[in-house]
Amino acid sequence: MALTAKQAAFVQEYLVDLNATQAAIRAGYSKKTAEKIGSENLKKPEIQAAIKEAMDRREKRSNITQDFVLSELYKIATQGADDGPESSLKYSNKLKALELLGKHMAMFTERSEVTGTLSLTMESYLEDLDKQGEGQAF
Repeated sequence: MALTAKQAAFVQEYLVDLNATQAAIRAGYSKKTAEKIGSENLKKPEIQAAIKEAMDRREKRSNITQDFVLSELYKIATQGADDGPESSLKYSNKLKALELLGKHMAMFTERSEVTGTLSLTMESYLEDLDKQGEGQAF
């Protein structure tokens, strides 16, 4: 199924900043409904395919891939003071590169470990449901 003119405009505008609401507004949708329309558009298979195709074309055109970006961030993060005249990087640049690498690798995700035993029988589960449903009409 072909995209409408507004949907095609949405795809192009979405590529600007990956913000569905703003893309919808710039594509000509109402500001009042832009958030809803943007979200709905991102769920449509034909729009998803158009976005992926456009991103793939841009990647080929620019030759900038995730691997390239990660490689460059790694170079910045690991460059030391003894790496010659081009090692005039500030620590803030190195920290930012490390932060971006860490985010990409999901290293800063808070994790909690829950241990213990949970026992639940179907009988006790059904009894709990009955208690919750008492006094409620269906």
